[in-house]
Amino acid sequence: MKKLLGRIMLGISGWKLNTNNIDIDKERKTILICVPHTSNWDFYYSLACFWVMGVPFKMFIKDYYTKAWFGFIFKAIGCIGVDRNKRQNLVEYAVSLINNADKIAIINTPEGTRAYSDKWKQGFYQIAKQADIPIALCYADYRKKECGIMKLLKVNDLTFEQTLDEIAPYYSKEMAKYPENFNPKFY
Repeated sequence: MKKLLGRIMLGISGWKLNTNNIDIDKERKTILICVPHTSNWDFYYSLACFWVMGVPFKMFIKDYYTKAWFGFIFKAIGCIGVDRNKRQNLVEYAVSLINNADKIAIINTPEGTRAYSDKWKQGFYQIAKQADIPIALCYADYRKKECGIMKLLKVNDLTFEQTLDEIAPYYSKEMAKYPENFNPKFY
């Protein structure tokens, strides 16, 4: 049902899916970084994209969305509410979720906000490193009206800065819905 709904969502908006012949099913566990993240519409296209690909994802969001009267919808989608006023070790929690699942993908937006960000947060890198899983470079390109996965990246022996250097060539501000909110300098 989600696969069909995802196809309808992409079809209505005129967007297409491009997996670059990456079989995400081969990777039973992964972290999906969704970049650029400059609009709430990024969520819509990512959701449609991952549903069409059949990716069983989880994502952390403000707990308001999971506690409000409509919270059951976000929980059904795969969202996990987080109280942002409390210090929590989300990396440790995400690694635990990954280690206890047969198949899972954790969505992460390294920019951390839809507004301009000076640098990327390290959570996605720490999760990938500690859980020993690949990072899927996912995207929503508003210029091409295309979303999907560009590459799988293993970070075993890479530092955070080396990882960002590997990732940087895949993303540009021209892809973003609001290019002025995307910082091509990640650190």
